[in-house]
Amino acid sequence: MLRSFKTEINPTPEQKEKINRTIGTCRYIYNFYLAHNRELHEMGERFLTGKDFSVWLNNEFLPGHPECGWIKEVSSKAVKKAMEDGCTAFTRFFKHQSGFPKFKKKDTSDAKMYFVRNNPRDCACERHRVSIPTLGWVRLKEKGYLPTSKDGWRIRSGTVSRRAGRYYVAVLVDVPDAKAANSGNDGIGIDVGLKDLAVVSDGRVFRNINKSARMRRLEKQLRRAQRRLSRKYENSRKGGATRKNLQKQRQKVQRLHQRIANIRTDYINKTVTEMVRTKPSYVAVEDLNVSGMMKNRHLAKAVASQKFYEFRTKLKAKCGENGIEFRLVDKWYPSSKRCHCCGRIRKDLRLSDRVYKCECGYVEDRDLNASLNLRDAKAYEVVV
Repeated sequence: MLRSFKTEINPTPEQKEKINRTIGTCRYIYNFYLAHNRELHEMGERFLTGKDFSVWLNNEFLPGHPECGWIKEVSSKAVKKAMEDGCTAFTRFFKHQSGFPKFKKKDTSDAKMYFVRNNPRDCACERHRVSIPTLGWVRLKEKGYLPTSKDGWRIRSGTVSRRAGRYYVAVLVDVPDAKAANSGNDGIGIDVGLKDLAVVSDGRVFRNINKSARMRRLEKQLRRAQRRLSRKYENSRKGGATRKNLQKQRQKVQRLHQRIANIRTDYINKTVTEMVRTKPSYVAVEDLNVSGMMKNRHLAKAVASQKFYEFRTKLKAKCGENGIEFRLVDKWYPSSKRCHCCGRIRKDLRLSDRVYKCECGYVEDRDLNASLNLRDAKAYEVVV
C-alpha cells in the first residue's frame, strides 16, 4: 500500500541554490520539449515522446550546443521526469482530456525537483531529517511526521517544491497493508455544499471555513496586496517601480495565497478525520458536477474555495486506510428533492429553500434530508 506525505523542509543555503537550479532546469526542459514538438508539428514531422526527446537531446542537441552544458549539472532523474510530464500533458491533450499544454513560467509554475530511490542508502528518513539524492541530509521543520526507516517503511520516490519562498518535500512511501477491522456501525451519508462544507446524516454539521472572520480578514489583505502589485506593474511600465520591489510585492501576494490555501486544507484534513473516527460501515457521497458548477459566474469563486475534489479525494483515501466502504452516488440522483419519509420528489424545490417541506408533513433541513437520502441510496458505485 502506498501513502504520500508532504512537509516543509529547512535546507541550507547551498541546498537551496541546488534546488533552485534543478527546478529552473526542469522548467526549461519542459518548455523546450513543448516548443520542439510544436516546431516538429509545423514542419509535418513525427511527434517525439519523452524517451525519444531524451535521446535526441543527449546525442544530437547537447554535443552541438556546448553552451547548454549546464543541463547536465543537475539530477538526470529530475530532468527525465520533466520530459515525462511534458509527454503526459501531450497525451492528455490527444485524448481530449485537457487543453493544449502551456509553458511554465518562472516563480508562478509548479515545476518540481523529482528524486527516486536508487539504492538502499537513498531516501533514508530520521525523526528530524531526510536524505535526498544530490542534496544529502535535509532538515525537517516538522519533526516526527515522516515515517522513519526504523519502522520498516521505505520511501519510493518524492519531489521537492518551492512556494512563496518556502521549500517542501513530498514522498511516496510503502506502508504495511494493515486495514482496521470494521466495527459494524451504520453507514453515513454526506452532503457537501456551499452554505456548509458538509452535513452528515447523523446530524453533524461542518461549517464553511471561508465565512469565518479570519478568512475574511485574510482575503481583504489579499485584495489590497494584489492592488499594490497591480499598481507596481503599471508604474514599472512608466519606469517607476524597480524589479526588486515587484518581486517583494509578488512574494507577499504568494504568501497570502499560501496561507489561505493551508487553512482550507487543514480544515478539510480535520473534517475528514472527524468523519471517519466513528468507523462507519460505509460512507456515501454524491458525485458532484464541479466543472458544471464552475460555469456559473455567481458561484464559481465559492465553489472553488470549498475544494470539493480535494475533500472527496482525501475522504476516499481515509476510508481505504480504515477499511471503510466508499460509495459514490450518481450526480443525477435527486438527493435534495426527494422526501426521506415518503419518497416523493419535489420538482419545484429552489436553491433558496433551506427547509424541506413535504405534503406528507415531513419537515427537515434541506442538507440533512439530502444526506439521509444519500445514506439510503440503492444505486451507487463502490470506489473503495
